[in-house]
Amino acid sequence: MTAPFDTAPVRAYLTDLQHRIAVALGAADGQAFGVDAWHKPPGARLGGDGITRILEDGALIERGGVGFSHVRGAALPPSASAARPELAGCGFEALGVSLVMHPRNPYCPTVHMNVRFFVATRDGASAAMWFGGGMDLTPYYGFEDDARHFHGVCRDALAPHGDALYPRFKKWCDDYFYLKHRDEPRGIGGIFYDDFNEAGFDGGFAMMRDVGDAFLAAYLPIIERRRALPFGERERAFQAYRRGRYVEFNLVLDRGTHFGLQSGGRTESILMSMPPRAEWRYDWHPEPDSAEAALTRDFLTARDWLAA
Repeated sequence: MTAPFDTAPVRAYLTDLQHRIAVALGAADGQAFGVDAWHKPPGARLGGDGITRILEDGALIERGGVGFSHVRGAALPPSASAARPELAGCGFEALGVSLVMHPRNPYCPTVHMNVRFFVATRDGASAAMWFGGGMDLTPYYGFEDDARHFHGVCRDALAPHGDALYPRFKKWCDDYFYLKHRDEPRGIGGIFYDDFNEAGFDGGFAMMRDVGDAFLAAYLPIIERRRALPFGERERAFQAYRRGRYVEFNLVLDRGTHFGLQSGGRTESILMSMPPRAEWRYDWHPEPDSAEAALTRDFLTARDWLAA
């Protein structure tokens, strides 16, 4: 047991990160993100506050959200204690920034990023702490230079913390963002880590900052070079079909979604990651040798995107 961690520096960084990302993406779209500040009411199962920044029906971003939350609860939900049964019954404090961007143009990929800090408490003392986060890219039409760029920025963000982290977190991302019931990846991956405390608080916080600060460099160049590509109903229909896979993962498998809903979190903010339009088709397959077929054949596979 240790004294409670001071979360003030983490909160200050996260709220600034949220602001910087929303301003940059809003400028790219030409429409500012709306701001929804919220507080959990007295007596709620989960206490705390947050800010949800949302943009809908923009020229570039059809629906996007950047959420900050800082919540506290009396007992860890099952999704958080399943891998740490010794912490069952502990209270907790969690704060983080999570975002999902669904661009309008199908040639622009969807992106997710999350950085978070978590403290489990018992009898007023800290029983455990850890960091988590990462970012991953979900294209609808694949471009190898986009994949190499995204993974290169992820690798460079982790490099100051050890050369072994990128391949380790890249594999973790490939394994995590996988639709087991479909036997297919959600996208081309990126990096993902959780329950990370091996570097202590200072090392974990430094890595959180480097990952969070790398997001705009990883994503903005991709959408800027794809946003003007012409598209039609065929591409929009395929985008909606693939977005259905995104919905399936978030609702069926995602630990963050489960944690938020099981702990009594703010549903509107948790589900801001849902796309504005998605479709399901029964046993549908793209035409052989089409651009749509190339996504599955060439991109939805665990590739080493940075191989020479």
